Amino acid sequence: MFTIAFPAAPIARSARHFFRPTSLWVVALALALSASAFGLSAHAQQTLSLDAAMRLAEERSRQLVAQDSAAGAARAMAVAAGQLPDPVLKAGISNLPVNGSDRFSLTRDFMTMRSIGVMQEFTRSDKRQARAARFDREAEVAETGRAVALANLRRDTATAWLDRYYQGRMRELLQTQRAELNLQIEGADAAYRGGRGTQADVFTARSALAQLDDRILAQERQIATAQTRLARWVGPGTPQPSMVLPELGSVRLDARNLETQIGEHPPIALMARQEAVARAEADVAQSNKRSDWSVELMYSQRGAAYSNMVSLNLSIPLQLDQKNRQDRELAAKLAAVEQLQAQREEATRESAAEALSWLQQWQSNRKRLALYDSSLIPLAAERTQAVLAAYRGGAGTLSAALETRRMEIDTRLERLRLEMETAALWAQLEFLIPATHPAIDTGPSAAAGETKEPQK
Repeated sequence: MFTIAFPAAPIARSARHFFRPTSLWVVALALALSASAFGLSAHAQQTLSLDAAMRLAEERSRQLVAQDSAAGAARAMAVAAGQLPDPVLKAGISNLPVNGSDRFSLTRDFMTMRSIGVMQEFTRSDKRQARAARFDREAEVAETGRAVALANLRRDTATAWLDRYYQGRMRELLQTQRAELNLQIEGADAAYRGGRGTQADVFTARSALAQLDDRILAQERQIATAQTRLARWVGPGTPQPSMVLPELGSVRLDARNLETQIGEHPPIALMARQEAVARAEADVAQSNKRSDWSVELMYSQRGAAYSNMVSLNLSIPLQLDQKNRQDRELAAKLAAVEQLQAQREEATRESAAEALSWLQQWQSNRKRLALYDSSLIPLAAERTQAVLAAYRGGAGTLSAALETRRMEIDTRLERLRLEMETAALWAQLEFLIPATHPAIDTGPSAAAGETKEPQK
């Protein structure tokens, strides 16, 4: 953190007329910061790390449970589809007379039979395997859908956590400035009462404090919104994020091998699994071009004066118009495969271009952060020191000192906003592909994840 104390009025050369309040302000500010540090240590155990937030989000997710259930259902259907159809029990009465002296008699006419039988369809083994494989591919789609849901959950949780973290840091920066302004108001009041300052200086300091309070209130609203977004994933009553950031200076995405890596992007992998389902359906359509046989065995009982009978029947569907039925079905399934393949290739190109733009923006932001740390913030701090020196020497005004300090705070806030934007890009890139590739550091040493303020 950084501290700058403003004297109430130019320090006089004669200690006989004026006292130096600067040391008192420094002591007061140090006590305030010590109390703040004590509060942080007291609540250290209540903070939430990024890894813990993602674990909570995963435990609370119902989408993952839904995808697991879908995969289990498809696996069960794959087993069922690989079995023979159930046998069919048949019972009936044949050749029952309905008029004459033998009407409705089950035994007097020699043609009347009471029959019971069983019929079994013998589905070809290759067809059953094709149907089972189709449901296996459906299970893979559900499992990949779970990977998509998990990647989205981790990305959105990380984004919400980082947003809440940086919004809190912005509030801390503004509150530090508020503590300094309170001391400045006290100094301005003392100088005015002692005849060393003007009432305009008092009003100027109080106006600056009021404006800062407005910015703090706006920042509190941003924090509440960020906390609500984070609670959506990790649950209500969530403690504030910990002060320890993950390593944000490296990503697993390599621009030189982007086309290959993007194929592992869960939505692209999901499209590949859906394409595999379409191919399995085409295999089923191909197997349907060969008919299945059915065998029926029937036992028929007649009257006591007649012999009982046994019947054996064989059924074979005749594919008389295969050109316009089975071939058309197969052609439709193959066309669906080509459609999904083309869509996957187009989505891969789009995702690769989007990922490359994110990677380029992330790299550019890291360079800008390095520039803030090496030039912009040190220059703003030096300008503040120069204006303060002029003010202490009686050559500057309190308004100029406050304005310069405000500009320095704005510069530091702008750096925090840029760091937050860079961290959000990191979250997009970090969960773009599964964690099977080593992280690649592609930026300057001033990573966006650094939490330490530059020394003045």
